[in-house]
Amino acid sequence: MSLKIYGVLRSRATRPIWAAKEMGIPFEHVPVIQAYRLKDHTAADAPLNTASSAFRGINPNGLIPTLEDDGFVLHESLAITLYLARKAGSPLGPQDAKEEGLTAMWSLWGRGIEDDCLAILQKKDPEAAANRLRAPFAVLDSALEASGGYLVGNRFTIADINLAEVIRYAQPDRSLFEAAPHVQAWITACQSRPAYQAMMKEREGEPV
Repeated sequence: MSLKIYGVLRSRATRPIWAAKEMGIPFEHVPVIQAYRLKDHTAADAPLNTASSAFRGINPNGLIPTLEDDGFVLHESLAITLYLARKAGSPLGPQDAKEEGLTAMWSLWGRGIEDDCLAILQKKDPEAAANRLRAPFAVLDSALEASGGYLVGNRFTIADINLAEVIRYAQPDRSLFEAAPHVQAWITACQSRPAYQAMMKEREGEPV
């Protein structure tokens, strides 16, 4: 199989793997664990990890996920999902320049709030993080109400995958979603999709 996605599912590799499953793109999943999660990532029996020379030869940044497609190598989860949609010619991808701009906008917007969403998941001063997120959640709520429930083109797209996987980190704080009912409805719809559920089932089977 020529297309490979490197990375464990307890990482941002969820995004391209969910996208590939949505679009029915065949791929080989190559588990690569974060080196910091291992007691000794240099041990002879250590699994393939982000510090392994074999993986650094593919991604010298030592970060996951990475995609390899018949010799073409691409890093960064948001770039990979967009590439997969373009490669597949899927309706999940942008259909014109305006949709391309909106997809990029929402994907990058999500990156801007990702640290605070992660702070909630990781319980690192979650109350302060939630307070910072209330304003952007209100923005997202209004945008979803105006756009028919999805971010781009009144349909489920790569933009929804990219942003939903950021917003998922904030789900332990129910108050954020109670104040943003359109965000709650949207994330529920995204996470109800069979491809998402299949991806999460595989994720739950990985070591914590």
